[in-house]
Amino acid sequence: MSKLTLRTEQDRYVVVTRRFEARPDAVYRAHIDPKLIQQWMLGPEGWTMPVCINEARPGGKIRYEWTNGKGGGFYLTGEFLELVPYSKIVHIERMHLPDPTPDNHIETRFEADGTGTLMTMRMTLPDSQTRAAMLATGMEGGMEASYIRLEKVISASHAPTELAS
Repeated sequence: MSKLTLRTEQDRYVVVTRRFEARPDAVYRAHIDPKLIQQWMLGPEGWTMPVCINEARPGGKIRYEWTNGKGGGFYLTGEFLELVPYSKIVHIERMHLPDPTPDNHIETRFEADGTGTLMTMRMTLPDSQTRAAMLATGMEGGMEASYIRLEKVISASHAPTELAS
């Protein structure tokens, strides 16, 4: 069963929430560290991200390139507007499929939730048509597949190490 919830608000917004069994600093870091992003932000099985540029600072650039290994692929560009360590990332992104989509303004919040983190991502699209086109891509399934990988990446990077005897 999916831990992700996706809902629409008014005619331009998409709100995605998901709880992770990890601290906010770990979930936040997984969203800004290119080496970690390349391990989890892949969408459906079989896709890879050979290019991951993520300059995590206000004004910093974003460029992710995905391929399915069979000649198919696409990329995303964007820029960061605001970063508040461990609690908030605000950025703009546009997909290139191959033509660029209108800007998607995204605010992602990371809140402590018991022993884990509640992530809330609010996307603001320019109009209802753009939102409908984005939702028609089946993004929810790809997002959940990526977030399942994210949990594994976070678990592996925070696994306790055994002391040598």
